[in-house]
Amino acid sequence: MNINNLFPTAVGFSKLGRDLTEQELLFIREQTRHPNEGNTTSDNRKILKSVEMTDIREFIEDAMLDYFKSVYAPKFDVTPYITQSWANFTEPGQYHHKHAHPNSIISGVFYPQADRETDKIYFYKDSYEQIKIPAGEYNPHNSESWWYETGTGDLIIFPSHLTHMVQTKQGKDTRISISFNTFVKGYIGSDESLTGLHLGEE
Repeated sequence: MNINNLFPTAVGFSKLGRDLTEQELLFIREQTRHPNEGNTTSDNRKILKSVEMTDIREFIEDAMLDYFKSVYAPKFDVTPYITQSWANFTEPGQYHHKHAHPNSIISGVFYPQADRETDKIYFYKDSYEQIKIPAGEYNPHNSESWWYETGTGDLIIFPSHLTHMVQTKQGKDTRISISFNTFVKGYIGSDESLTGLHLGEE
């Protein structure tokens, strides 16, 4: 039988393509932090706007725009922009709690420091299923969760409503990620259908 993926959830992957510089890593590692649920997060909520992060921000913005154009294919002039960004630090034995990103359209995670052998990000399908049939072999159609390996320099972009988490950190190194949220500026909807809306960046 020919099976089609109808209304799939788009998860985008990209790679920085170079090692982070010592200056970039030092800047990220020296961020002041406060406790999060399971790990710690930076006090800086706009870390990607820092001068030290210019090249990484441009890489993320290019990938984000490519994702947006490919997935949404907007009819009118509308583009996404980063509203908030912050660093997460997960030490061995810590985790990153299950969550989604409200008040955002596209979210993403970039990994300045991660171990592909042990680090994974888990995504979850949270829709209610009245009838549940146990699967003998899991696939993207019947699974309630799915994980991807993550390594240094990886970027993952996904719809902000998609629930995700990181299980207990294995290994010896700190897993460092930079998360971000977005919104859009431009013209969405349509005046003819009485749904037109002009959005500007803050």
